[in-house]
Amino acid sequence: MRNHRGLTQAQLGSLIGVSQKRIARIEADPAKASFDQISKLVVLLGGDLVVVGKAPVAASKPAAKATSKPGDNW
Repeated sequence: MRNHRGLTQAQLGSLIGVSQKRIARIEADPAKASFDQISKLVVLLGGDLVVVGKAPVAASKPAAKATSKPGDNW
């Protein structure tokens, strides 16, 4: 997307406030980028960001309460 927009890594980095080296690292391994960085990149490059999640599953029974007393060793 960056190349299609005609931007260098340095130019894109300055748009989102990171270095050229950080953009190179993100391009090499996007899984190590923060969500904030990825979302900024996608928006700046004119893409769509879709987040898909699942609703949390309700527990079948409540979690046990801690029964420790002062002085107990953990």
